Order: sequence, then C-alpha cells, then structure tokens
Amino acid sequence: MKKSKRPESCSNVKMKSDRISNLPSDVIDKILSHLPLRDVARTCVLSSKWRYKLVMLPHLVFDPECSSSIVDHVLLSHIGPVTKFKLSQGCKGLRDIDRWILHLSRYSLKEFVVDLWMWERQPVQRYKMPSCMFSCQDIIHLKLRNFMLKPPSTFKGFRSLKSLDIEHVTLAQDVLEKMFLCCPLLTRFTLRDCDGFSRLKIDAPNLQFLVVCGSYEDFNVVNTLNLADVSMFFYNTRVPCSSSKLIKFFDDLPCIQRLQINRRFLKYVAAGALLEKLPKPCLQLKFLKMNICTDDREDVLTALCLLRSSPALEELEILTNDFSHNTANVGTANSCLDHNRSYSFTQLRHVKICNISGLEGELDFIQFLLLCSPVLETVTICWGVVHDTDESLELVKKLLRLRRASGNVEIIYLDK
Repeated sequence: MKKSKRPESCSNVKMKSDRISNLPSDVIDKILSHLPLRDVARTCVLSSKWRYKLVMLPHLVFDPECSSSIVDHVLLSHIGPVTKFKLSQGCKGLRDIDRWILHLSRYSLKEFVVDLWMWERQPVQRYKMPSCMFSCQDIIHLKLRNFMLKPPSTFKGFRSLKSLDIEHVTLAQDVLEKMFLCCPLLTRFTLRDCDGFSRLKIDAPNLQFLVVCGSYEDFNVVNTLNLADVSMFFYNTRVPCSSSKLIKFFDDLPCIQRLQINRRFLKYVAAGALLEKLPKPCLQLKFLKMNICTDDREDVLTALCLLRSSPALEELEILTNDFSHNTANVGTANSCLDHNRSYSFTQLRHVKICNISGLEGELDFIQFLLLCSPVLETVTICWGVVHDTDESLELVKKLLRLRRASGNVEIIYLDK
C-alpha cells in the first residue's frame, strides 16, 4: 500500500503564496515606487509586513489626483529617509507648497520634481521657490515647472546636481550663469520657455545632454567639450546679420553625436556666411534632425554644409517647410543640389522626410540624397498636408521613378 503524502504545513503554503512579501526590501520599494500612491496605501491591509511600507517608502510620487490633505498626511506620518519627491499640483494647492518644501529640506533629497500646472485661460503666474530649497545640497536631479527662482545671497550652487530641467521658469541672468558655475557635476540641462534673461551662455565642462527651447538675443556654448546630444529650438530670436555663428557653435561641440535643430536656429547660426564645409568636421555626429525649406537657397546650402561636414552620419531626419515656395527659389535651390551631386555620404543608412507636400524642391532634395548615398537602406516619406488618393498615388509614382546609388534602398511611404 502506498503511503499518502503528508499535507504541507500551513506555514509552507503561506510562504509560497506570499512570494512578494519575501522579496528583499529594496526590491519591494522599487516596485512600490512605480505604483500610484493611493495603490501603495491599499497595501497596508495585506499583512503586518505591509502595514508600514507607505510611511517608510523613500520615493514619494504624488499625481494630480492626490489632494493637499493626502500630501500632508503622508509627509507628517513618514518614517525614515525621503530620497525622491515628485509632485504634480494645480494652482489651488499653491499655499501648501512652502510648508511641504520646508519639511523636505530636512531630508537628504536626491530627486526633486515639482510640476505646477494651470488651467487654460488662467493668468500666467510663477510661484516663488522658498529659500529653504536652495539648502538641499544632496539633490542630483531637479525638475521644476512654473516657478520663479530667486536664491538667497548665501546660495553656493547645488554641488551634487547632475540633471537640471526647468520649464516656464523665471530667473535672472546672473542666477542662470551661477547655476552653471556652481553646479560642476551637471551633465544634463533642459531649458524650455524660460524668461527673465535675454542672453544664454552655456558654460558647463561636464555637460553631455542639452535641450533649449525659447527666444534669446544671444546664444553661446563654451567649455562644452563633452556635449554629445544637443537639441536647439528657437522661436522669435533676432537673427544676426553681421557674422556667422556656425563655425563657433560647432567648434565648441567636438564630441557631438546627435543634433536636432529647427529652422529658426539654423537661420540664427548661419546668418552672414554660407560655407561649403565647416573648418572642423563633426567626426562623431551620427544623427541629424533639422527643419528646412527645400525651396530656400540659404536653407539648402546650410544643410549641405552640415551634411558634408559629418562624415560619420548614419541617420538623417528632415522636416520640410513650404511657406516660402516660389518658382525663383526652386530654381536657385535646385542649382545648389546639382553642383553637389559628386559628393558621397558614405555612412548614411536611414533618411526620413516629414511634412512632404509633393513640391518640386522636396523631390529634388530626395533625389539628391538617393544619388549621393551608396549604402542607404531606407528612405521614409511622411505626408504633411491634407490630400486625396490621386495625389498620394502620383507622389508614390514619382518617388519610385527616382534614381538611386544604393541597390538595397527601400522607400517607405507613410500616408496620414
């Protein structure tokens, strides 16, 4: 007779059914940090092990659904360190922010993210950051939206700061410059639609990633030998007419690998001089995205200058504009392409052209890239205007008839 198996003890069954509770505490904290705070609060009823998880969680993330009373309760009942604080708050809770930041300044915060948002048609306002925040010297990542930054005279910078992201922030010229001088470890900087200053000078020796969106009278990058990923989007910036900033801009970016620029910035740096090639080529640039008008001679010549100066370029994205379209422009831009058909982009493998409307200048530019790129693998074409089926078919026929240097290139047509 076979002996029947002894039933497993209740403790063993319980152990197997509660594998999550038996994970290392740092792993559990990592899981909880990715959950909404209200869901973390619900875990308190699971067992005695989970009762105090919320009050000991080092990462506090409050979404817009969290009321001021919830933030108050969590902060006042919290036990242990707080290394991350993230808050998305509407204008109704602004009166509580000073109290929260004062409370948090007593911790060794590593990441501090506060996004103040407003409903449409509300008057633009900037909430003045309380001075106690500037004493948080352990911050590594700082992200602020809709604030006014006016640090006290005793502020010596954030010595541990590596990432700074500010949007709709008001700060004076000297405050901005001090941010760079007194944050020696800064590697990532994002500046979107900020005001209070007219000149932008980026001076950060360890900076690797830069995003700038806005309007400025003057712009310079200096001491940025490690900068590898740059995105520049200018709005109504006054274009200088005396001398070109193109050479100076790229001289200070010897290690650049990715570059994204809009047409206004292209006009800003290229004003006053149209070069065939940069004196110092961008030897490491592998990705280039730019906004140009293919009917504009200056746009085309500047684009060709960048292409010829980037021997390692593998990916190219073009966003076209057709607002300056006229017959005379098409002829001059096309002649620029004809004079450069002998040049070869030996590493270019992927091209994407967006906002296509089927104009002659756009097709000329695509034909130029096809003829000058012997290892090209894909050309992706994206419509950008309202059109009918006949227009789409006609454009596809024109694209398929274009000559090409690469026998393996695939033309991908994306219809909106």
